[in-house]
Amino acid sequence: MEKSDDIVVMDRYRGRPGKEKVYGERWLRWTYETVAGRFLLAAVVRRAVFSRFYGWRMSRPASRRRIRPFIRDYGIDENEFLEPADSFSDFNAFFARKLKPEARPVGPGEGVAVFPADGRHLVFPDISDTDGVYAKGQRFSPPELLGDGGLAERYGNGSMTLSRLCPVDYHRFHFPCAGRPGAAAEIPGHLCSVNPLALRRRLSILWQNRRFLTRLESPRFGTVLYLEIGATCVGSVVQTYPTHQDVAKGREKGFFRFGGSCVILLFERGRIRFDEDLVRHSKEGYETYARMGDRLGEAVGEASSRREP
Repeated sequence: MEKSDDIVVMDRYRGRPGKEKVYGERWLRWTYETVAGRFLLAAVVRRAVFSRFYGWRMSRPASRRRIRPFIRDYGIDENEFLEPADSFSDFNAFFARKLKPEARPVGPGEGVAVFPADGRHLVFPDISDTDGVYAKGQRFSPPELLGDGGLAERYGNGSMTLSRLCPVDYHRFHFPCAGRPGAAAEIPGHLCSVNPLALRRRLSILWQNRRFLTRLESPRFGTVLYLEIGATCVGSVVQTYPTHQDVAKGREKGFFRFGGSCVILLFERGRIRFDEDLVRHSKEGYETYARMGDRLGEAVGEASSRREP
């Protein structure tokens, strides 16, 4: 039976909601829901040195023994892996695994944008209308998220996609549309969890965590802002794309090392129309589970047909 504080996610493929199995749930609840846990969070956990240490542990040869139990406990499909599970030298190598191209087909159409990563997604056609994100009374703050007042004004009434990755997910992220990306600019910050157990208490984690901002110049979608947000135990965010060169939709942009993480896309006002099911679920308070490459929405004015997932 679901509890009122369970994390319930709409599965786009099954067409029904389900309870999320949270990696390290007891630890997360203790850290964010108790006085002692919040003291430890402020003193140690959110600091970069903690995540670097954990990332180092996950890169040690001894961490390899965690791979098989992790695959088994979370029902991860080995048939999608580009390399066999037993070939990984450590847990971080497994965590940042590549998949076979056919495991994540990219939705067709020049005017169709796709999800940048596997995960649980929220969409907001108008960023200024974001009351109650994860909990009542919480709103996004574009100036703090972007660290730039001019950009915040430009995108304050634009559209946003928030893609939350869990440790069990494929952790490479990709471009949602074709275009020309600039360099990723780092915005310093802490490394707190981006799990809803934490975000329900403090949405500001998203703009207080360390993050990277890239501008993607797209002929169909305008200037898209692409942010990767680090989180507790994310050893690093690695960019693998060529800067200032044209990239195809679905091309890999980079990957996260161990930990949960988040990708945010910001579109200028009037540039994208999100698919109806995503908008409906988000308004109802549900994140929607979908995989990288699946359809997110279409450029305004496009006559692209809706592809059912």
